Amino acid sequence: MEEEIKKTAKKNTVENQILVIFGSNGDLAKRKLLPAIFQLYLDNLLPERFAVVGAGSQEKTEEINREDVRNSMLEFAKAGAAENPQKLEEFLAHVYYQKVGNQTEEDFGKLKKYIDKLSRKLDVPQNIIYYFSIPPFLYEVVAAHLVKYGLNTEENGWKRIIVEKPFGYSYDTAIDLDKKLRSGFNEDQIYRIDHYLGKETVQNIMVTRFSNGFFEPIWNRKYVDRVEITAAEKIGVGDRGGYYDTSGAMRDMIQNHLLQVLAVVAMEPPAIFDSESIRNESVKVLQALRPIKSNEINENVVRGQYIETLVDETIQKGYRQEKGVAPSSKTETFVAMRVFVDNWRWGDVPFYIRTGKQLPDRVTEVVIHLKPAPHQLFKQRCVAQSTNMIILRIHPDAGVAVDFGMKIPGAGYKVQNVNMAFHYSDLASNKISEAYERLLLDCMIGDSTLYARADAVKASWKFVDPILQAWKSHNSEIPLYFYECNTWGPKEANALFGNKELKWRAPFKKFKTE
Repeated sequence: MEEEIKKTAKKNTVENQILVIFGSNGDLAKRKLLPAIFQLYLDNLLPERFAVVGAGSQEKTEEINREDVRNSMLEFAKAGAAENPQKLEEFLAHVYYQKVGNQTEEDFGKLKKYIDKLSRKLDVPQNIIYYFSIPPFLYEVVAAHLVKYGLNTEENGWKRIIVEKPFGYSYDTAIDLDKKLRSGFNEDQIYRIDHYLGKETVQNIMVTRFSNGFFEPIWNRKYVDRVEITAAEKIGVGDRGGYYDTSGAMRDMIQNHLLQVLAVVAMEPPAIFDSESIRNESVKVLQALRPIKSNEINENVVRGQYIETLVDETIQKGYRQEKGVAPSSKTETFVAMRVFVDNWRWGDVPFYIRTGKQLPDRVTEVVIHLKPAPHQLFKQRCVAQSTNMIILRIHPDAGVAVDFGMKIPGAGYKVQNVNMAFHYSDLASNKISEAYERLLLDCMIGDSTLYARADAVKASWKFVDPILQAWKSHNSEIPLYFYECNTWGPKEANALFGNKELKWRAPFKKFKTE
């Protein structure tokens, strides 16, 4: 992956530029963004002249800010910082700071003057990325302030903004936010980041399909029985209870991350492997999602919430006991749903999506269940299931496995499912780059392939919004199932398969199948 990034950077020149991080004192900047930029610096992927400008509400000098960044690197980029102390000091020389109150309009006038001065001092053109590492309700506010002071104009260099999810709170708010951002920035200037799409293994789903003659021919309704997409988290909401209680698993995970993963799995081969063509095909999938009507929700969607549980002699809090959560909250911490893509390739093939907190493992994977062979000669002799699977593990132990039947040594024809597994780490000479490294570099070179486009965001909101509205307006009629911590969610989720013999595949910590 590192070599691939270097080739990409060489092909697409990383121009001298300035990266402004709004919310630079926040958790995301400290844990993810600054370590990612530092790693790009260590990998010699940044331009000769660049600046990272922290824009935060705290009043502090640049010396104090550099000390704060140094401490963040030593905590969250420990290996790179500790092993390369000289490089860390060199990197810190590129780090600057300007106090900016996100809701204080005049502070953006000061920011403009600061950028003008810094640009002249460093001889860096005003090619600027504005990273919105701030609460979503501030996106339109900050964007409007940038426009007010001409910080969006491209007369003296290109301008790009990166916004984190959630992009809106509903279909209507997403459209409204897009309209407000587009009043000052063009679509090609707006980068809607989804770190799931930056994961190496999500990108490799396309490569697995389109570069292998034994995968692509069977990637359709003729051979695929069903598809499972799982994103499980082992922890609860922690200190995010206040945010999560207004969001829930549907908004937090499915509307963005998992529907985007589904789109990558189900998309048609693009005519050309470029940003526009790839995103065109993924949008078509989201637009082809079969709407789930309010009277169909109970048979297609299951929502759950974790409760207080004794796990390994330790009491795990229930969701309603978490800090910032309403005592009678009906916010879902688990969602399982059955989805259909109404197009020629996937007609009537069910896609099962589930995500939840306080589950047994932290794991994200896609499982393609193939239809059984037409004539099951050895069906009665199978020790385990007789169908084949293609398992695309996104996290952890990223890789691909193919599950198939083999004869057990000895007399007779007893059959057992085995798998051939490949780990992506086996290909990497040093490491697999983090998602934010790849996505930040892509924005720096102007490649939007792995960023969500406005029509994709609208299509995913259009699909989930009726479900959210039904939960809100028919709350008492649509069950909220409770489940114990360290389990795979409410047992009612298995009913989505409509077949008592089928159930969700339980991933293992190690990358293998049952």
